Amino acid sequence: MQQSLIERNNTATIQLFDCFCRSGGANLAPMLQTLRVKNLAIVENIRVDFSDGLNVITGETGAGKSVFVGALGLVLGERADKSLIRSGEEQCGVEATFLLADSDAVDVLLEEIGLEPCEDGALIIRRIVAASGAGKILINDAPATVQALKRLGDILVDMHGPHDHQSLLSPAFQLDLLDSYGHLWPSRATYEDLYTAVCALEAQRAELDGDDQDTAGQIDLLSYQIDEIAAAELEGTSEEEIEQEHTTVANAQRILELGSGINQALSEDDGNAFDTMAMVQTRMNELASMLPAAEEWQDEAQSIAIQIQELSSAVASHMQNIDGDPERLQWLDDRMTLLHKLKRKYGGTIEEILSFLATAQQRLADLETRGERLAALDTELAAACKKMETQGKALRVQRKKISGTLATAITAALRDLGFAHGAFEVQLADGAPSASGMDDIEFGFAPNAGEEMRPLRAIASSGEISRVMLASKAILAAHDRIPVLVFDEIDANLGGEMGNAVGAKLAAVAETHQVLCITHLPQVAVHGASHYVVSKSVEGGRTRTHISAIEGKDRVEEIARMLGGRDMTSVTLKHAREMLKRP
Repeated sequence: MQQSLIERNNTATIQLFDCFCRSGGANLAPMLQTLRVKNLAIVENIRVDFSDGLNVITGETGAGKSVFVGALGLVLGERADKSLIRSGEEQCGVEATFLLADSDAVDVLLEEIGLEPCEDGALIIRRIVAASGAGKILINDAPATVQALKRLGDILVDMHGPHDHQSLLSPAFQLDLLDSYGHLWPSRATYEDLYTAVCALEAQRAELDGDDQDTAGQIDLLSYQIDEIAAAELEGTSEEEIEQEHTTVANAQRILELGSGINQALSEDDGNAFDTMAMVQTRMNELASMLPAAEEWQDEAQSIAIQIQELSSAVASHMQNIDGDPERLQWLDDRMTLLHKLKRKYGGTIEEILSFLATAQQRLADLETRGERLAALDTELAAACKKMETQGKALRVQRKKISGTLATAITAALRDLGFAHGAFEVQLADGAPSASGMDDIEFGFAPNAGEEMRPLRAIASSGEISRVMLASKAILAAHDRIPVLVFDEIDANLGGEMGNAVGAKLAAVAETHQVLCITHLPQVAVHGASHYVVSKSVEGGRTRTHISAIEGKDRVEEIARMLGGRDMTSVTLKHAREMLKRP
């Protein structure tokens, strides 16, 4: 998983690295304990249990070794491609179990993303990719997002593929590597905050510092907009109340007609409802003297009569307030037209229009006091630039101090990898301020004695660059906070004579990290503390991939196969045994 080293400089990562170091590195139980893969590419259903130290994975070309790297990438947040689903299946799935000696740091991150902490240090990640698109992600059995997987992946696993050594040619990566080695992230973060503040002030100044003609035009436009909105006197205005009043005034005549008719039916016309209920009450009184149950009806009749009287009064009172004044109706029409106009220009609601007004007033004030604002910004910007430059120079001093140490360490590691007279150099020069500092960096390399130092990017041999990358990884192993390292064919483009040196270096890295390494070189494979073989077979007309841990006779035969192909001889078998004894 390729990511910027600075992205890993967070509290959770630091805590994880601290507890990893306290636990003794290689004595720590394997971080990645189990990987299960189902219906992914040519893998039908497998499980592999990894060990601590260096885990090597071998197998013939096309057996499916890369599937395991792809599977691990899925649970670490990489893009899911439905074409990975095994032919004839509706979905594929991957499950990874991490066993953490101290899960506090991961628990902090889980809490940040709203998930429950690990139980007994176990972190179980499951990801299902469905042909229908309805995939599923679970972290400790709770639904999660791809972003959550990426954040966990950033602090748990560093994946290095056969082409990732090209990142070593990037100045940004080189600077990240130097700062990681020197533990300079706190100083760099301080500088970056100051740089961000300077950029923000420069943006404010650029916004104010337009040409005079443009500024005058902006002032005129803002003044017009402010006057137009202010003249509408929108404070306390309710568009809903205006629309309701407009409806009432526009229909005043009909409202009065209906109100009058209702009032007449309730209390004014012959046979109105109130008079009718009065007659009902009289008869109810007489009925109650002969029928006891009617006493309750008397109360109900009285209540109805009172309600009719109250309703009639309410209708009559409200009708007195109905006014169909044409002038009022015209005012309401004009008001509604104005509101619709302002909404089209400045916002969909009165609240949004008033918000636009406040912003315009502030912007106008800034422009009208542009000279004073520019002067104030210039003062503030000068102070901010001074702080940034001071911190940038302090960071440069730290980088120069550590660059020689890093160069010496990588040179020593390169000599272990076959460059007996090779030399490595970290060149720093003053550069334009950027988010990463005020330095330009160039890694220099001289592979052989008598050769001048050249920029690493000028080296044509990918094999040489691969070894420089491995040397860098080895040096950073004691500084890198990522506890699980995955190398996918780190030995690509290297000759067999370099394999033993590469294997030894990987074994050294594995003393403080759990390392998974896919390799084609037997010289690398013999250094593994654990050895897994990936194979494939045809069963029932379908190709299936298998993986198994090997040792003893089986491991000797696998090393012999890697040495001489399928036709093993007593010579290759003997050579394999000797190689396995040598590390």
